[in-house]
Amino acid sequence: MRVAEFVVPKAPGDPEDAEVILYFFGGQSGSVDANIDRWIGQMQEPDGKALKNRATRGATEVNGLKVSTVDVTGTFVAEMRPGATEHFNKPGFRLRAAVVETPRGPYYIKMTGPAKTVAAADGDFKKLLASLGYAK
Repeated sequence: MRVAEFVVPKAPGDPEDAEVILYFFGGQSGSVDANIDRWIGQMQEPDGKALKNRATRGATEVNGLKVSTVDVTGTFVAEMRPGATEHFNKPGFRLRAAVVETPRGPYYIKMTGPAKTVAAADGDFKKLLASLGYAK
């Protein structure tokens, strides 16, 4: 599932690094909207309310590939590992993610971490998305 994993060094004052993970499931992972909705569901308001209406979604095309994005800030509450009953509880986090539709199937790029660290890396995240292509 995990094709690659990267550390984004923490910004001054943040408690930890962020991470970028690239996933590929071989085309067996649900619709673009279902995955983006799941990611949004991994973030909550401090009072536990959903952030669906505050998430920013986007769509573009890069070198012939459709790229759908999401950006949301809040408390990170994803499962600590798939299927686990334990969840993270990390307030002040930001999630930037993209679904990249390729002829082989979709690739998923997800960056999560302290909001200031993710903001500092946002330009590089956009450059990564702008550099995408598909080798035939």
